[in-house]
Amino acid sequence: MKVLQFKREQAETEGARRATEGSACSKRSKIPDPEVPERARRRRFTAEYKIRILREADACRGDGDIGALLRREGLYSSNLAAWRRQRDAIAREGLASRKRGRKAKQIDPRIKELERENTRLMRRLKKTEIILDFQKKASELLGISLENPDSEEND
Repeated sequence: MKVLQFKREQAETEGARRATEGSACSKRSKIPDPEVPERARRRRFTAEYKIRILREADACRGDGDIGALLRREGLYSSNLAAWRRQRDAIAREGLASRKRGRKAKQIDPRIKELERENTRLMRRLKKTEIILDFQKKASELLGISLENPDSEEND
């Protein structure tokens, strides 16, 4: 009888190791899928969540309290550091003195580029008009007709 009991105990412990054993699976939680997703997704945290975690971290006084908080939430200490920096930057921005009066208009960089191109083309046009005027005056002095011979034949 001891042999049967030993074999039964051995089968139960081996079943706990095997995923195919039905009785062991019912006792243990499901095994996660080992397949790696194609692309990792970044975690996104809301502002309310960040503030809540920072308040909890600031309230931690004992040794290892912050570590326990980070483990519980599945976060890294770098998350806390970055969130503190963000919180401090927003606070500095909110407390900074502001220039009074109307705000300056924000000009789109494309508009600036188009204005530069427009002035460049206007200069080219002006140069071209000067050259054409000079050619007209030179042709009058030399007695050369500027009429297009093709346009006279077509009329």
